[in-house]
Amino acid sequence: MNIRRIVFLIFLLNVILTDSLFAAEIWVSPAGSDNDAGTHEQPLATIAMAIRKARELRRLNDASIKGGIYIKVAAGIYRLDEPLFIRPEDSGTADSPTIIEGEGIGKTILSGGIKVSGWRKVNTAVPGLPSDAKGKVWVADGLVMGDEPLQFRQLWVNNEKATRARDTEAPLMNRILSWDHKTQSCVIPWSASADTAHFKGMEMFIHQWWAIAILRVKAVKVMGDSARLSFYQPESRIQSEHPWPAPWLSKKTGNSAFYLSNAISFLNKPGEWYHDRKTNKIYYIPRKGEDLQTDTVTVPQLETLVKMQGSIDNPVNYIGFKNISFEHSSWLRPSKEGLVPHQAGMYMLDAYKLKIPGTPDKKGLENQAWVGRPKAAVEVAYASHITFNACGFEHMASTGLDFQRGTHHDAVKGSLFKDIGGTAVLDGVYSDEAQEVHLPYNPADKREICTYDTITNNLITDATNEDWGSVGIGAGYVKGISITHNEVCDVNYTGISMGWGWTKTVNAMSDNHIIANKIHHYARNMYDVAGIYTLSAQPGSVISDNYVDSIYKAPYAHDPQHWFYLYTDEGSSYITLKNNWCPADKFLKNANGPGNVWENNGPQVDAAVKQSAGIERPYSYLFQYRKLNLDNSPINHKTE
Repeated sequence: MNIRRIVFLIFLLNVILTDSLFAAEIWVSPAGSDNDAGTHEQPLATIAMAIRKARELRRLNDASIKGGIYIKVAAGIYRLDEPLFIRPEDSGTADSPTIIEGEGIGKTILSGGIKVSGWRKVNTAVPGLPSDAKGKVWVADGLVMGDEPLQFRQLWVNNEKATRARDTEAPLMNRILSWDHKTQSCVIPWSASADTAHFKGMEMFIHQWWAIAILRVKAVKVMGDSARLSFYQPESRIQSEHPWPAPWLSKKTGNSAFYLSNAISFLNKPGEWYHDRKTNKIYYIPRKGEDLQTDTVTVPQLETLVKMQGSIDNPVNYIGFKNISFEHSSWLRPSKEGLVPHQAGMYMLDAYKLKIPGTPDKKGLENQAWVGRPKAAVEVAYASHITFNACGFEHMASTGLDFQRGTHHDAVKGSLFKDIGGTAVLDGVYSDEAQEVHLPYNPADKREICTYDTITNNLITDATNEDWGSVGIGAGYVKGISITHNEVCDVNYTGISMGWGWTKTVNAMSDNHIIANKIHHYARNMYDVAGIYTLSAQPGSVISDNYVDSIYKAPYAHDPQHWFYLYTDEGSSYITLKNNWCPADKFLKNANGPGNVWENNGPQVDAAVKQSAGIERPYSYLFQYRKLNLDNSPINHKTE
């Protein structure tokens, strides 16, 4: 044996011994107990207790943590009663990270859901239930949290999302007849035989240009073959005062489409459900092959499953999740305050048209808006070197994973985002609630800015399925972000959106990269859209070698031609777009600022770009979760 091989074997043995002797392990199992030691033989029952034990090891500077702390989580479902909170005291270091590791996507599951059991067939009269539903409906007692019925907006049967009872069967929608901004009311078609006695809790879902709105119906005034709807505050005022995007009225392309939901009188199709909060009964019509006496019915009880938060001077550092699934999150704002989004899922807190246009940053601006940020299943703020590797994010009501602010050198890779109600991955500040959305964000303390985060080799599919105006990947005011080799498909609006503010003024954004992503089967329902979309000045940013294809023919678009593969929107400046393949030169450059470079984009780009874009070979395990265009919806393949 030569000397080099002996030296190598000694080195390898040293590595093995170091890892085994100087890395702490804490074990968790569904069969464990939080009173146990947390060893392989005596595992804990919860990740929360494992994190506490890890925190104590670090506080005491235990010798076992030299090579890191590995929390080994066995396969199973871990139902959370409260968010898992990760604090600065839980931080690892570059040499000694804390890694929370499961057994794979769909195997080790942190769930914010709760089971609904005790289903039985309805055999008594239910007020308001349609006659054609009788004999088909099952009922279960609703869940109680504290002294109140659990409120929820989603229900899954064997992890297949059911439909909240609605007046038209998806994808069909009706069209509004008119909108009265002064009285904050809307006129819609109405059947003389329609039930008006059981509409308490009813909502209106309305399609508006590039966003939707969800409005709680306060009153219905029947006027023959039409009805006037009025709504609760605050959404009533915001919906009627904000100019962008307003309800669409057009003889050429049709008025805004809508549907009504959440009334017992709409419950008549398999796969539909209704929760009567007054009696706390849940009604459901099973789909073919479902058996509610044996199937698993889940509703969400938590809006946030994991909250990782430090402070600007004391961040969370070096925490990783690996092979963990996060499932079943809720989002209740639409039920409590309605929902009127501005763009990319950010909802309006206030918005109106200016009588006298102009702001300090834009002399011609004619509207104002302030927005809030939707809840996310996993929220990260003031944290660095945080990783999500080969994780699953599924069955979520709103955002999947959100790097909110003050994050640095964090990464999400090789992960699945599927059945997401809002945006799959968000990164960066959009607008603080106190800052008007058109004012450029550029904080004095640059640590507030999300910098050098990486989003790579993830599959995003069936996202934006509750808030259609959300996006696959959304980046606000970010610096040095790297969005590479992701696949984004089956989303209702834009694939990747980067930027915020509608401003040419140089701000917090710079040096961002969107490279080698595969975006297809997008814009299922919303237009004014692109595979890749930008806003505002972003010096040094590059969008290159992406593959964009197969945009849906959205059935209710305000303008059927207003769709694009690449779209640099208002204020976009100092951005280079090159070598992006798409089947036609269908681009939009709207009110751009200076310094943009467009070079070699379109069908003439080398086919190698198509072949190299998207998820790379080591992450091909994600392809099993991709199911495209199940409804065989029509696709735009070229400029018309």
